[in-house]
Amino acid sequence: MAEELRASEMIYLLKKININLEICLEKKLKGSGMSGTQVYFLVYILRQRPRGTYITEMCRETGLSKATLSVLVKKMREKGYLCFVEEPEDIRKKKVIPTEKLLSEGAGFMQKTRQMEDEICSVLDYGERLELWELEHKILARLGILMLVMAAVSLFSGAMAGKYAAAASSGFACNLRESMYIKIQDYSFSNIDKFSTAGLVTRMTTDVTNVQNAFQMIIRIAVRAPLMLIFSMAMCFMINRSLSFVFLAALCFLAVILALIMGKASSIFREVFDRYDDLNASIQENVAAIRVVKAYVREDHENKKFSRAAQNLYRLFVKAESMLALNNPVMMLVVYACLTAVSWFGAHFIVAGSMSTGDITSLFSYVMSVMMSLMMLSMIFVMVTMSSASVRRISEVLKEQPELHNPVEPVMEVADGSIDFDHVSFAYKHGTGEDTLEDIDLHIKSGETIGIIGGTGCGKSSLVSLISRLYDASCGTVRAGGRDVRDYDMEVLRNEVAVVLQKNVLFSGTILDNLRWGKQDASVEECEKACEAACADEFIERFPDGYDTWIERGGTNVSGGQKQRLCIARALLKKPKVLILDDSASAVDTSTDARIRKAFRTYIPGTTKIIIAQRVSSVEDADRILVLENGKINGFGSHEELLESNEIYRSIYESQTQGGGDFDQAS
Repeated sequence: MAEELRASEMIYLLKKININLEICLEKKLKGSGMSGTQVYFLVYILRQRPRGTYITEMCRETGLSKATLSVLVKKMREKGYLCFVEEPEDIRKKKVIPTEKLLSEGAGFMQKTRQMEDEICSVLDYGERLELWELEHKILARLGILMLVMAAVSLFSGAMAGKYAAAASSGFACNLRESMYIKIQDYSFSNIDKFSTAGLVTRMTTDVTNVQNAFQMIIRIAVRAPLMLIFSMAMCFMINRSLSFVFLAALCFLAVILALIMGKASSIFREVFDRYDDLNASIQENVAAIRVVKAYVREDHENKKFSRAAQNLYRLFVKAESMLALNNPVMMLVVYACLTAVSWFGAHFIVAGSMSTGDITSLFSYVMSVMMSLMMLSMIFVMVTMSSASVRRISEVLKEQPELHNPVEPVMEVADGSIDFDHVSFAYKHGTGEDTLEDIDLHIKSGETIGIIGGTGCGKSSLVSLISRLYDASCGTVRAGGRDVRDYDMEVLRNEVAVVLQKNVLFSGTILDNLRWGKQDASVEECEKACEAACADEFIERFPDGYDTWIERGGTNVSGGQKQRLCIARALLKKPKVLILDDSASAVDTSTDARIRKAFRTYIPGTTKIIIAQRVSSVEDADRILVLENGKINGFGSHEELLESNEIYRSIYESQTQGGGDFDQAS
């Protein structure tokens, strides 16, 4: 039969044996044939086995024979290192005893152990005690220095982790914004039409910031917290497998609750960021049209509109945050439930003799480690829930595929300025059955000047957008220079087809900076000649800084006519084969308009010029004039031919020359 060490002896060793006694054991037991390592390992096992340890089990763990270990334990008992303290009969039989009896017997036991401590200390002589005291202080000093070094390393590592996590998340956000911006530059007009301007701004600012914050928290905590959780759980299972199942049950409960919260909150956050788009759109519209708002005294109306958008956003945010706020109460419930369960069941295990108070203390430490890791994971959960909606919105931009692509082997040169429309139809939304242009069959020779006129919404701008391939025709073929526009490299095509759009845009910078959008390496002399042709030199020379005059964003510090002339000069710098003016002289007086058209004949004589206008005077001297009505060609010929044969053109002409009627409609 294996000899059993009394539980009281093991408890005494656990509580009272210290480093002095361990060193003493090493010195006194050298004669037993054990090495110092084996002695320390034996003491370690004795301290870790407070609930009755068998000789056979100790043999297996120390590698000593049963006979050697039995002799060793006997010598230790003879010398007083293992103390004979009778444990209560009720405890030996593992019976539950009244609290009063347990307390009284426990007090007697502690009194005996204090007496035994004095007996053990008397075993050592003064020299040995002095030597052990010096060794103890050296060991403590070494351990203290090691702890300080580790604390300093931990502090430095934490600071560096914060620094590099911030750098990584900022770099990630920068790359994300850059990728989105580059992607948007590749969009065709049809792609851009799917997203509002306010929506794209929100995605590149608020949404990217949300993802950045979540990413920073993930790289700092999402690695550390799971590792803490796994290793703490493993230690809990090593101490007491039965009690550890409490944590597994708590984790399962927590996972289910957090999954439900995340599912509901994510859908709300998606709607929240859509409301952000509405709020930004309201601000953008108000700021862009602030002059109109002031002119019509509509400040109160705009305030109410913004307030509605802000209140909608507020209500949704409160709803979403209320869902996430459940995270903390649930987490606290799980933490305190685990502590209560460990305390309750641990007390029963201690009374039964299957656990010690040391085990419970260790278990509590690991419980707090588990709970701390869960708290950190809950913080990640909140950030991931908020950012998941932003991730979807960002991915929509990045996954959107441009509808216009360069061919595999693109044509890199436009031969001339000839334009052909072969039975072309076009719709902004394919498959709706509503064509903006229908069966357009039109042929323009290189170098011709073509005027386009018609009522509002008849498809004039849509027609010229197909030439520079801002959109692709739904059916039919558009040719430039004798080749299908889809055969060209888009950059080459758009460099040869200059368009002055209906909405004139200037960018913040000097006048020269804006002009050089047409030609990056244009000299000052080239810019001056282009401005002279566009009749822009007359007002530029009146500016104190001339061509170095600063233009505010959108050209807000120049008039509408000045802005149009600068845009025309910018297009002329390209010396294109095709020049399209989409109602781009509407804010220019008729005499200046005539001078600009006259300058075209000398500055770009071989360029095909397509002029969209509402005024007949702007197109009457064109080689041919195209009349559009409801997306169809109503007439095509010279000014004189159309006056004779086309009712719509004649009515527009008469309404403008005789000063009556609306020239958008037939009188």
